[in-house]
Amino acid sequence: MNDVGLSTKTESMLPAAPSAWDQLTNSTLVEQHQQHAQSQSQSPQLQASSPTTISAPLLTPTKTTPPDIAHTPSGTAPAASGVAGSGFNEELAPELTQQGWRKFWSKREGRPYFWNKLTGESLWEPPVLNRGGPAQFDPLTDPLGICSSHPMMGPNGPLSSHPHNASGYNNSLPSPHNHTLKRRASEDAQHTASMPPGAGGGTGASGGGPPPLKKYVLPGPWDLEVPTNVLIYERLPTTFPQPYPEVEALRGSLTMRLNKTYEDLCNKRESIAPPKDSFQRWLMERRTIDQGVDPLLPSQCSPEISPQMYREILRDIPIKIMKPKFTGDARKQLSRYCDAAKKIVERRGASEESKKIVKWNADDAYEWLRRTVGASYEDFQDRLTHLQRQCEPHIIATVRTSVEQLCAKLYHLSVQHARNIRERHGQILKEHSIPELAAPLQPPVTRKVWCYPVQFALPSPRMPQIDYNNDRDHMVIKYTNSAVMAAPDTHVVNISHLQKLEQLYRYNCFDDKKFDFFIGRAYCMLKRYATFLGINANPNQQEPELTQSALPAVVFECLYYHFNVTFECFASPLNCYFRQYCSAFGDTDSFFGSRGSFLEFKPVSGSFQVNPPYCEELIDASLQHIDRLLTDSAEPLSFIVFLQEWKEPALKCLAKIEDSPYKRKQVVVMGMEHEYRHGLQHCIPKSEVNFKSVVGTMVVWLQNAAGFARWAPTESRVDALLEAFRPGRERDRDKAATATSVPVQPSCSASANSPDVAATGNNSTSEISATSKPSTPATV
Repeated sequence: MNDVGLSTKTESMLPAAPSAWDQLTNSTLVEQHQQHAQSQSQSPQLQASSPTTISAPLLTPTKTTPPDIAHTPSGTAPAASGVAGSGFNEELAPELTQQGWRKFWSKREGRPYFWNKLTGESLWEPPVLNRGGPAQFDPLTDPLGICSSHPMMGPNGPLSSHPHNASGYNNSLPSPHNHTLKRRASEDAQHTASMPPGAGGGTGASGGGPPPLKKYVLPGPWDLEVPTNVLIYERLPTTFPQPYPEVEALRGSLTMRLNKTYEDLCNKRESIAPPKDSFQRWLMERRTIDQGVDPLLPSQCSPEISPQMYREILRDIPIKIMKPKFTGDARKQLSRYCDAAKKIVERRGASEESKKIVKWNADDAYEWLRRTVGASYEDFQDRLTHLQRQCEPHIIATVRTSVEQLCAKLYHLSVQHARNIRERHGQILKEHSIPELAAPLQPPVTRKVWCYPVQFALPSPRMPQIDYNNDRDHMVIKYTNSAVMAAPDTHVVNISHLQKLEQLYRYNCFDDKKFDFFIGRAYCMLKRYATFLGINANPNQQEPELTQSALPAVVFECLYYHFNVTFECFASPLNCYFRQYCSAFGDTDSFFGSRGSFLEFKPVSGSFQVNPPYCEELIDASLQHIDRLLTDSAEPLSFIVFLQEWKEPALKCLAKIEDSPYKRKQVVVMGMEHEYRHGLQHCIPKSEVNFKSVVGTMVVWLQNAAGFARWAPTESRVDALLEAFRPGRERDRDKAATATSVPVQPSCSASANSPDVAATGNNSTSEISATSKPSTPATV
């Protein structure tokens, strides 16, 4: 039995000690518990059964209930030791107790220390009443330097309740000797503008305090310091295994093989080249309905035949129709269509009626070409349109079965590849002694939390060796595995985007604080997007700017300052502006801030930017999802949708926007009068990042009643957004940022004191304190 402690009989008669949180917030309960313990110890029965009975020491505060506050200078609260020093039983004076002082036992040092729950101050020696000033560092009485401000205490109280720290999950602790809190770069302008005249902002007697502490702002077309204003209901972690380099390399190899098979089927069966980017659109369309086991390749879809791929292949049969530039090109295209149409009905076993109709119309077009001299551009185009209208139904009836078989074969090959990838991933998990899930996960408690990245139900295997080296302003990441690929797999990312990935990883990754897995996970993410875009297969025929293009940074700044947009519904770690976003691949992107697929993301409130890639099924599903979210939530919810106006073919799903009861405003930015950022901005020269959009961009505000009341698209706000779209604004912003050392506030943004910003500011972020781990997010 320990020298200091309570007997079993004594413990049974004493009331339960107050919890750690009660000790911090309610000193009355602690004092009542101490008084009761003293009165019990003075009774004859207790003295007879336990002569050495003393009052039970206070429990050390722990981080068990929100807000998540560190209670000791080292960030971890020492538990009360079973063996205390000789002086641990000394009682504190009532005056010191009223001032917030408490006594705890340090297991590390083996002696007691004193901590003030009101000021966060800690001392080795007993505190002195009515001390005249702040304690100074004394190596004799305070050898560890804990006699300083509490690391989690700030000028306005605990950091977890501080408005500048209320929305981040992974805010790092400041130094114990750093008494100045750092603000986010995105809040500097609002903080300065919201201060009353003469308050702060200078030095000396008239400055009102010391100058603000300078902080490093990560340069680039993004603002990773913007806090989120999005609330969701807590959700289950994903059952996908964590990404692994060997598995990702195998997936890339099989996907490249599948893409090559698709090209061969189009060439040999249909005598056409595969429609441009149709394989990538097929992957996106399948993801809207896929319930399979692979995050990229379709493996469980119904129906098996993709309507998007079927429609695109038929559109290019018998030839791909393009808008000619000159009259001679229009004449050649009409002649080629006649030849291709006649060959299809002759070689593909068309019905006699189809052969008759197609041949007659083709011969009639030939006759018109022979006898017509000096026809205009419009004449050739009208004749081609007439020929298509007459022949197309018969051509489709002839090739329908063949195209359906092509789409079905591609899907079944994808299912087989996904199965092989899953089996190999399972073998790797077994080699690392990681068991697969034996039972389904239990649903979490329904509660509102700040949105947090995708979490995994399975741990990560140990990463293999991945080589990396600097090449001027780029980082080259190389992975070698002879069992999967013949040559090393190399990916290039420029230094600025690599720093961005590190910052996103620091904010959003919670199981790798030492960055041991960073390079491996960065490789998996880069490999996934290279596989999806087909960069390694045929970089000359792919246009990633069409599926991965992003809005200019000045437009995002305008959206943030005017409409409080803090979240992107379609982005990636490479092209995102905010640190919270949805992306196509939640497994590889979650370490860098992804909240998963937008179609599975169900926010309760917040302001969002929606810029989906060009895929009709994906855009249609997104608009339906937005409509359901706006219908189900009565809290402020706003979606600003950006859609490129492709005329050929026109999107049929856009009719749903016109009929939506949540449509508040719609404007169009004309083609060639605005820019986008290239989808490969992470590896191309900076001078090639911005490109002009050849088509117009339609901007639509979809908001429920509460969202419209808070973030209404007023005339001034819409004008500011259109001004931000003006070409050259981003280059002007970069030049201004280079000329000054402080972050540049865009001219299109409203003042922090304006009514627009006052109505849309982050007032809600100070109402909820997010925890430091996503497994226990802050509730509402």
